[in-house]
Amino acid sequence: MQPSAPPFDERLTAPRSWWFIAFGVGIACALMLLPLGTLPLLAGLAGGTVVAALVVSAYGSARIRVVAGALVAGDARIPLSALGEPEVLDAEEARAWRTHKADARAFMLLRGYVETAVRVEVTDPDDPTPYVYLSTRNPQGLAAALSTVPTA
Repeated sequence: MQPSAPPFDERLTAPRSWWFIAFGVGIACALMLLPLGTLPLLAGLAGGTVVAALVVSAYGSARIRVVAGALVAGDARIPLSALGEPEVLDAEEARAWRTHKADARAFMLLRGYVETAVRVEVTDPDDPTPYVYLSTRNPQGLAAALSTVPTA
């Protein structure tokens, strides 16, 4: 029997403009090594671009999934039985919850370049985390997946 596809799976990839910036970092490294000759210039271009691209890729590899009765967000795995009802946040509300309404004890998987988010109360009395804040490009899909998946 094949496992069914997860009801929600999203990777928060970095915007395209960040990849151009990574290439710009490579060019800057090349220009710093320009006085040393052609080979150091090419090494600086390649090395700087690769390192900057690795940083962009690592930051953009955050993944949010609802699978097997759990919310998997980044490195965190939270059973759905420990979560309350999800709240879809539009761009304005999401900005408020990641700034002046934010609680330092909350688990936040946020990306500033993603405008919308979902906030879910943590109902486990043994967990000091008040809520989970997740940046997502599809807040309605994530909220629906968190609401409809059985927690058994």
